[in-house]
Amino acid sequence: MPQIVGHNYIGGARSAAGNEVLFSHAASTGEPLPYRFRQATAEEVDAAANAAAQAYPRFRSLAPARRAEFLDAIASELDALDDRFIQLVSEETALPKPRILGERGRTSGQLRLFAQVLRRGDYLGARIDRALPERQPLPRADLRQYRIGVGPVAVFGASNFPLAFSTAGGDTAAALAAGCPVVFKAHSGHMATAEQVADAILRAAERTEMPKGVFNMIYGAGVGEALVKHPAIQAVGFTGSLKGGRALCDMAAARPQPIPVFAEMSSINPVLVLPQALHNRSEQIARELAGSVVLGCGQFCTNPGLVIGLRSPAFDAFREQLAAQLEQQAPQTMLNSSTLASYNRAVQALHEHPGIRHVAGKPQQGRQAAAQLFEADVRLLIDGEPLLQEEVFGPATVLVAVADAKALRQALDALHGQLTATLIAEAADLDAHAELLPLLEQKVGRVLFNGYPTGVEVCDAMVHGGPYPATSDARGTSVGSLAIERFLRPVCYQNCPDELLPQALQNANPLGIRRLLDGQDSREAL
Repeated sequence: MPQIVGHNYIGGARSAAGNEVLFSHAASTGEPLPYRFRQATAEEVDAAANAAAQAYPRFRSLAPARRAEFLDAIASELDALDDRFIQLVSEETALPKPRILGERGRTSGQLRLFAQVLRRGDYLGARIDRALPERQPLPRADLRQYRIGVGPVAVFGASNFPLAFSTAGGDTAAALAAGCPVVFKAHSGHMATAEQVADAILRAAERTEMPKGVFNMIYGAGVGEALVKHPAIQAVGFTGSLKGGRALCDMAAARPQPIPVFAEMSSINPVLVLPQALHNRSEQIARELAGSVVLGCGQFCTNPGLVIGLRSPAFDAFREQLAAQLEQQAPQTMLNSSTLASYNRAVQALHEHPGIRHVAGKPQQGRQAAAQLFEADVRLLIDGEPLLQEEVFGPATVLVAVADAKALRQALDALHGQLTATLIAEAADLDAHAELLPLLEQKVGRVLFNGYPTGVEVCDAMVHGGPYPATSDARGTSVGSLAIERFLRPVCYQNCPDELLPQALQNANPLGIRRLLDGQDSREAL
């Protein structure tokens, strides 16, 4: 059994000032696990935020290569965690070993990706406009700009990804890469997992001689508000429910000094199945789509919750094929009791709506979730029925048949912002419905062609974001190297002596990075 202390992490030390005790639970049974955690007190939240603030000046001033070493070291520490760790994650989440191993690889991979970003240097956005006589009719200043980390960042752990979107997940990795110390609020669903990962981060911090307070972690319900409102915190990263994310946004906006909240909150990820694709490969589409719906028990933010097609005998046949595929899927254990209860409530609401018909799915069995298929009248979507806009977190999806291309456009116009939209289409479909892509570009962060949204690659080009309510800020992404930009801000230096400039802007270009020099891309020294 792993050694679990259950104390909060503040400034490189452990703290257990409060008396309230929290328990981790086994996902498969709901029974408490033999681990006890101390709820953070208001004083400990304050201390954690202040520790991050004290670490910030030194941490942000470190050379990018030094922070890259830190991220690489965290990745190595995570990869070195043994089978006891894997078993612990499985106990808390009911996720199988292959999924946990894959998610760990993704987590260490995104840390290494940000290390590459730091060494590459393009994230600094270095721009230099010199006061050259030939470029100006009048005298002007020497202007130089680059980007720095905004300051301490509060990160909230996600329920559905105990590694990749949690303690050392994408938000933490992006913030650390930007030069921002982190105060992490551990998710109640996997507190023991969080502790083991936090230990790995601190081992890496010590190994690479990072400042105390570069990473802090607190446990408990109700501590998030105090954290977001703390004056030292300069940005927030969150993955979770629309209700929770919106509450954090409102808190942050109401501060004397408002700060940005980058919240990923709700998405139903529509899949459009067009006629020629159905004609050519209906059974294949039904099989692949069913696999996407039930992958990870539907507990992905990119789960396909809405399937739209043009009404036809072929779409009717597809409905039956999809129903048969979902009926064959075995029930699965969800992440925790709260997630299962939420799924059951959402499914029950669909059952009870007079405009929605249940097509397929076994009754819920004990602590496991069964896949469900529903069909809704398109008027509900066009008229803005809230039930069709709300994410069902679990293995369920809703079919909607539209009469023609006009009704399809109306249905898409009515959709809220989404993380993804998928076009299952042949070339003839895309020619016949050329208006769909420009429309979807306004609605989503990622458009897929003949693929399925469950599966988010960690790379430079990925966008995991989208218009509200998919995220609170559609200009960013929580996956991929562009995620670092959420925690950076530009600073301009006017007529600054060269020796006082940051290395990214000095004449000699000691970092050897690409810079925008007098309007031209350049690596040259001046």
